[in-house]
Amino acid sequence: MKIFYSEEHRNHYPSFEVFDGGKRVPYFENPDRMDRILAALKQTDWVELKEPEEFGLDPILAVHDKDYINFLASCWDEWLDSDPEVAASPETHAFLPATFALRRSTRPTASLRGRGGYYMMDLSACIVAGTYKAALVSANCALSAAKEVFSAQSSAFGLCRPPGHHAGKDYAGGYCYINNASVAANWLCAKGKTAVLDIDYHAGNGTQDIFYERNDVLTISIHGDPEFEYPHYIGFANETGAGAGLGFHKNYPLAKDTGDEGYLSALDDALKMIRQFAPGYLVVSAGMDTFDGDPLGTFRVTQNGFQEIGKRIASLNLPTAIIMEGGYANAALGENVRTLLENFK
Repeated sequence: MKIFYSEEHRNHYPSFEVFDGGKRVPYFENPDRMDRILAALKQTDWVELKEPEEFGLDPILAVHDKDYINFLASCWDEWLDSDPEVAASPETHAFLPATFALRRSTRPTASLRGRGGYYMMDLSACIVAGTYKAALVSANCALSAAKEVFSAQSSAFGLCRPPGHHAGKDYAGGYCYINNASVAANWLCAKGKTAVLDIDYHAGNGTQDIFYERNDVLTISIHGDPEFEYPHYIGFANETGAGAGLGFHKNYPLAKDTGDEGYLSALDDALKMIRQFAPGYLVVSAGMDTFDGDPLGTFRVTQNGFQEIGKRIASLNLPTAIIMEGGYANAALGENVRTLLENFK
């Protein structure tokens, strides 16, 4: 299996993030995650690591607002130029706005902080010097996996960091800046009908946002119920698409402490829906934070559960682009990813 990966992700490493209640903590979405995954994959005899191709901005702008992408590109340098304290010690800083737009009837303003509050959903999408380039390369990893899936009619893995499924058309959030899975799915849907299956613990709000009014891409997300879990305002069962996309989106919000049995039951229903849609290609947003003991999740999925999840998704027999999303139990992360992927080799 071809695994598309770049060391560029290491340059995106904020020194902190802000949790609920203002608690400042080390950044959970860190380079150690990739090191654990790489170490586990290199122990196999079926992995071929590849550098991603450069696809330019067109596939990204096909799903993201141009002004938003321009904000990501310019934010850090603009902040550096405007704040002497940041310029004096940039390694200890990360750009975060203090005010967030309610988005009922608003627009981005001329000020950097105003644009930050408009284009950023929360306090985990910190921007540092290497964020934009890392996000671009991460998207290229996903696109390279999609291209391999199309050309070889097989499966491939985009080992993407930063992740993407919380990034909407014109906003960052949840460690995500460019929606890698959506960029890949949009690229693939020009080649044939495409479905997106999000198995991350948190609802794929950005993917839902991007495809919600479209009927050429089926999107499904299995996740912690937003009644108690991030992102809180999206991912409910009654959200099924709008306009032409009505009926082409499905959420499976699950209860706390959902284990293998409950998760697999929801997955089986999702796979039935994919079979009925009859796509030519599948994109999987592969978050491992459903794992029992993940610090950012409440599910109880085991490593045996990941084996069965991978087996059942692979039974669709579709060319599949698997895109890395979350997963923060780093000690087990590599083995969990390997266990999922070995079903697709």
